[in-house]
Formats: sequence, C-alpha cells, structure tokens
Amino acid sequence: MTPRTTARSTLTALALACIATLGHAQQGKLKVGLMLPFSGTYAALGTAIENGFKLHVEEQGGKLGGREIEYIKVDDESDPAKATDNVNKLIKRDNVDVIVGTVHSGVAMAMAKAAKESGTVLIVPNAGADAVTGPMCAQNIFRSSFSNWQPAYAMGEVAAKQGKKTAMTLTWKYAAGDESVAGFKEGFEKGGGKVLKQLTVPFPNVEFQALLTEIAAAKPDAVYSFFAGGGAVKFVKDYAAAGLNKNIPLYGPGFLTDGTLEAQGESAQGMLTTLHYADGLNTPRDNKFRADYDKMFKMQPDVYAVQGYDAAQMLAIGLNATKGDITKKADFAAAIEKAKIDSPRGAFTMGKSHNPVQDIYLRKVEGKENKVVNVAVKGLADPARGCKM
Repeated sequence: MTPRTTARSTLTALALACIATLGHAQQGKLKVGLMLPFSGTYAALGTAIENGFKLHVEEQGGKLGGREIEYIKVDDESDPAKATDNVNKLIKRDNVDVIVGTVHSGVAMAMAKAAKESGTVLIVPNAGADAVTGPMCAQNIFRSSFSNWQPAYAMGEVAAKQGKKTAMTLTWKYAAGDESVAGFKEGFEKGGGKVLKQLTVPFPNVEFQALLTEIAAAKPDAVYSFFAGGGAVKFVKDYAAAGLNKNIPLYGPGFLTDGTLEAQGESAQGMLTTLHYADGLNTPRDNKFRADYDKMFKMQPDVYAVQGYDAAQMLAIGLNATKGDITKKADFAAAIEKAKIDSPRGAFTMGKSHNPVQDIYLRKVEGKENKVVNVAVKGLADPARGCKM
C-alpha cells in the first residue's frame, strides 16, 4: 500500500467515524431547559406546567422523537431583571436544544428575544405577552397557551352581550395586565360598552383597598380584573369582603380563578371567567388526561398543566417529523404549523404567528370548579399584530 493510499484510507476512516459520531450525538439525550417560576407568586403555576409536560413525556415512554429527555431547571423567580442572564445560561452554558417557559410576560419577552437571536427552539407554555406571537414572532418560537388578547377579548364580548354598558378595570401594572385590559376593552366597546377607568397596582402589590373604594363610588355595571396566583386569591377575597360582588359583577380571564378556588372559597362563587379550558368538559380526551394526571401527581390538573402537556405534544410533533433532529428548524416548524393538536382543552391548530387558534369557554365558579357554561367564542385566532414571518 502506498503512502498516498494509506493517507486516503485514514481520511476515509476518520470521515466515517465523524459521521457515526454525529449520528450517535443526534440520537443522544434531548436537553430541555425548563425556565419557570419555582418560587414566589407563580410557583404553583410553574410546577403544574412542569407536571403536565412530564406527563406527556411519560406517556411516550420517556422519549420524544426517539430521544430521551434531559431536564435542566431554572427558577426564573418571575423577575424580568434576571431573565436575560437566566436564559443565556441555558443557551450558552448548558447548550439546551429547546427551552420551555415561562409564566411572567416580562420574563417571556427576554426569553423570546434570546431565542430569536440564537435560533433556539422556544415553547411558551403560559405567558400571554402579545408581542411573543406579534412583533417578536419567529420560525423557532411557539406558544401552547394563549395570547393575553384572546380570553380578554372574549370576556369583553360576553359582558357586552349580557347588557353591561359601563365597566372599570383593575390589574397589575405590567405587560400581561395592560394587554389583558386592552383585549377586554376592544371586545366590550365593539359590543357597545364603555370602559370608564383603568386602575392599576404595581406587580406584585396586593393592597387594593383604595381602588375598591373608588370602584364603589363610581358604580360601574361591571369590573374586569386580571390577576393570577396569590394575587388573584387576595383580590377576589377583598372584592367580596368589600361587598362589591353583590351589585357589581367581577369578570376576568380564567387565571383569576384557576388554581385558586380552594383559597378563595365562598368569595369566588358564581363568578364568570373566560378561558381556553374549563372543568366539566367531559370529553374522552380530557377525562383520560385528568385521570392520568391525578394518578401521577395525586391532584387534579388545571389550565397550566394542560398548557405544559400541550407544549410537550407540540415538541413531540416537531421531533417525530424530523426523526429527532431539532436542528431541522424548517421541517420542525412546518410539522407543528400543519398539525391538529389533540389537546385536553379540545383540538386546536397553530395560527400564522404560532399561537393557538382555539375555542374560548365561558365558565362559572361552582364549588371548587370552573364549570363550562358554553363556548364564548369558537376558534378564536389572535390578530398577531406586527408579526412578520
């Protein structure tokens, strides 16, 4: 064998070894960064999302697209000031393949910016910041939950149809609150209503007394409010304690009463909210999901668990289409874009901005459940204002 032949053989062997290594690496563990709130106001929400995600992975035998999942968890503390550092650690230090997060809209905005710049796949299992699937939209960014506009707009339509002519709004002063109020105002005023005043408190402040006094003096036909977690518990209880719920109905998106009813108790009874999930759907798909979740976690699921579950479903759809290769971004995205996702909430599709096109339910609090009343708006798509993809 000549030296040249030997060299060629060596190079061929090295090339084959490299191909084999790449093939093996591709089928190695898929690194999923869970950037969620595991402490503070939204801790229970973060846990429910993680539980839902892991339930679907378990149902698939611990693998998605043929790849085992390795979880890397980061507590984002619902703190936008720490968000950029936290997400960059996952992308640059931990080299995650996909990021799942988060709850707080301000944190999600930083995550979307980093994902867009790096090309890392991001699936948002809660935060409804309109901009994520608006101006920040990208081929590699998906949402399994809602835009802040969706349930809020639906509630505005409901209030107007119920004959309410005037309303006041009260929310935390941050992105999610501002956008939720804007969605309600659009739906309510389209139906002939008028929003008299928009009241706010700083996040995560829960001192409401002065504003409740202002509402009592103004006597609007309705109040629309956006709070979640511990803030929602305190607000609903304070509203009832002030006696306002007797004469001025309190409306809100479902986050006002989801995962909070046990703590709110009698104060929440009879309240109407709008959301893309409800108790008592009584479909075979939802009944199975609820039974499986209860078996695995010894508790009933809520909307946050559904959103985590569907984030895993969406990831699985993309990975199955690319045989586990998440670097094939166009094929990965195309598979999710054309899929009908078989969700416990009811099947939904992806809009052009990668936000769910879904039914929004009207729900009524009965005991410890948000019981479905009817479908408030069928197949509601976010307007995706500013999305250029």
